[in-house]
Amino acid sequence: MAVTKTVVSATPYEKDGNVVRWFISMQYEDGEDNTYLSNTFTHVADSVTPDNTEVFDEKTKGEWTLAELIELCPVDHWDNAFAAQYDSLITNPPVNPEPDNDFELPES
Repeated sequence: MAVTKTVVSATPYEKDGNVVRWFISMQYEDGEDNTYLSNTFTHVADSVTPDNTEVFDEKTKGEWTLAELIELCPVDHWDNAFAAQYDSLITNPPVNPEPDNDFELPES
């Protein structure tokens, strides 16, 4: 199964009728049964950075497309993070130590 990415929520923050911030959540899923992994990543995108660099044009919430919302997210970073999680939890999980219940204490 391939990784499925789904935007599960997008909350607009408005000022003067235009969106000035988005809070976006995207769910990643992969695998089936005992290889299944799911994680939700979130991102806050402001229209302007603290140093006044414009990130996106402010417009009404109805003018936004799903593709534009996804473009605001650090999807490449999330892809890498999810792949690393899948690898460490599913593909190459840690090997847990096993107890040796028959161990006998040495004398002196």
